[in-house]
Amino acid sequence: MINSSFSPKKYFLLLGLLISIFSFGQKKFTIVLDAGHGGSDHGASRYYGDLGTVREKDITLSVVLKVGRMLEKNKDYKVIYTRKIDEYPSLTERTTLANRSKADLFISVHVNANTKTSPYGTETFVQGPDQNKTNLEVAKAENDVIFLDEKDREMFASYDPKSPESLIALKIQQSKYLESSLLFGSFVEENFVKRDKRFSRGVKQQNLHVLRLNAMPSVLIETGFVSNYDEAVYLASEKGQDEIAESIYQAVLSYKKALERNGSASGPREVEKPEEKPLKNDFRILLMSTPTKYTSTDPALKGLNYILPIKENGMYKYYYSTTNLASVRDNNLKTAKDAGFRNATSISFVPNQKLGVGYYRLELAVTAQKLSSNSYMLNTVKDITRTKENGKFYYTYGRFSTLEEAVKMQKTLEDKGIKNTVIEKVLK
Repeated sequence: MINSSFSPKKYFLLLGLLISIFSFGQKKFTIVLDAGHGGSDHGASRYYGDLGTVREKDITLSVVLKVGRMLEKNKDYKVIYTRKIDEYPSLTERTTLANRSKADLFISVHVNANTKTSPYGTETFVQGPDQNKTNLEVAKAENDVIFLDEKDREMFASYDPKSPESLIALKIQQSKYLESSLLFGSFVEENFVKRDKRFSRGVKQQNLHVLRLNAMPSVLIETGFVSNYDEAVYLASEKGQDEIAESIYQAVLSYKKALERNGSASGPREVEKPEEKPLKNDFRILLMSTPTKYTSTDPALKGLNYILPIKENGMYKYYYSTTNLASVRDNNLKTAKDAGFRNATSISFVPNQKLGVGYYRLELAVTAQKLSSNSYMLNTVKDITRTKENGKFYYTYGRFSTLEEAVKMQKTLEDKGIKNTVIEKVLK
């Protein structure tokens, strides 16, 4: 017998209640708290006779746990820790955790140090370029950590913290959430000054690996100098850590309120921009023209991807990216110049334009000796032309009337394992 007490009205009321509860849960403001360093990586440290060894990893963990406990009392916040004990999560693990959690804010807490004992004060870093020499040393010191973990060595295999090329590569990675990061950073530093009567060194842009991979507003807070005795005393004390944690906590509250005033729970409201109309022509960025042939991974290309070499009159011209949008073109040009190609310029290409004189072909290889008849390339591609010039053998293929046709064939050959071919423009 069916129980007649079932009520559709009650059912839908219950369903509505569950949906509202679920929706409310989904709206929690997610914050990732990162205690810098940890485990075998002590970070900055100094020994004082009356204090013992004051270590960055201990201070950062204590402050982060205090901030977390404050936030967890508020049902509007969800807190995720990169570490809650004395261990070392790799930089990759820290940023991956934040991104997978779809966090609204990433806060990395650190302690500063200097070879001199006089510097003191707080400072907050957000991702971005900065040429100040002193700040650059901070970036190098923090980025050195990547060599402590195997996962980081895999991801940043060629990274040398003292290499200009590596710092150029860091510059290319621009912070998507710079505006929000600067806003939160300003709240943090303002609280340090007004609430704790500390000296603030300001909010600064810097290229730090723990920030550059985060798809969210992110800051790295330097809470003071362990190399300065007075600040070391403050940083190591319960009172100092409580004040620092309270200031960061209050900054989070202020930041969330500011977002809500702007009508967004995840970042400042973006101003709607009119839809950009495509240009008639395509634009590529000419990086350089040289008689030297480079492979796609050659250091001379500064780590840039989407490079198209075109050979013309014996010179190899290296073009970066392609677009028919003016905004993307301008951004590509800036990226190229930031990478070190100061004379880079945008070049217009008419789509599918047939050459009035001449044709395109693919230069497959340039060798000092003839290729063996067993060569994979010779056995894979038929009708290859071989010529000899200035003691070198040139292997070319095809005859194409448009650049697009040549690019399409180039990709087809690449799929077959024949890479680093060059499109050659033959004006005959």
